[in-house]
Amino acid sequence: PAFAEMYSERGRPSIPLEQLLRGLLLQILFTIRSERLLVERIDYDLLFRWFVGLGMDDKVWNHSVFSKNRDRLLDYGIDELLFEAIKRQAHANKLLSQDHFSVDGTLIEACASMKSYKPKDGSGDDDDGENFHGQKRSNDTHASTSDPDARLCRKGPGKEAKLRYMGHILTENRNGLIVGATLTEANTREEWTAAVELLAEQSV
Repeated sequence: PAFAEMYSERGRPSIPLEQLLRGLLLQILFTIRSERLLVERIDYDLLFRWFVGLGMDDKVWNHSVFSKNRDRLLDYGIDELLFEAIKRQAHANKLLSQDHFSVDGTLIEACASMKSYKPKDGSGDDDDGENFHGQKRSNDTHASTSDPDARLCRKGPGKEAKLRYMGHILTENRNGLIVGATLTEANTREEWTAAVELLAEQSV
């Protein structure tokens, strides 16, 4: 039903959403870093073709069309519907426990350059951000112009500071299945907050 709402009765035929979703699963499971490489892999790998539902002689999609359709898929929240469907299957097969959970967080690098990290007051750097080494920068005074929600953070003492987010997953400990996930700003306090929220969702 969710796919049916997304299809349009006008215009050229789009990539079948079922195939698009299967392609995204392959990209995640095989850690393929771009849509261009994914489409190339589907073009020559018969097992990839079989999984997404393409025949040996079927034409593979254009990578830019794949990217645009992927964004539309995510805008409709299909990824969350798929996640919930998998959880329901696991629950029906008694693979989930409500007793013991673990919460873990990790830093995720933002798609923003350090050259975009500029003063919030608009004053700018003397060299327009070309050489920022030795300059004092902090999240209180600076922000990325391309990704304002990203925060400057380092993984540990002596490590390089980069613009990052923090990802959190909730895992049930019986079978090690991920049952919850969220993304927050890179902040040590956010890990506690995310843990409480993820656990509260499981108790509902």
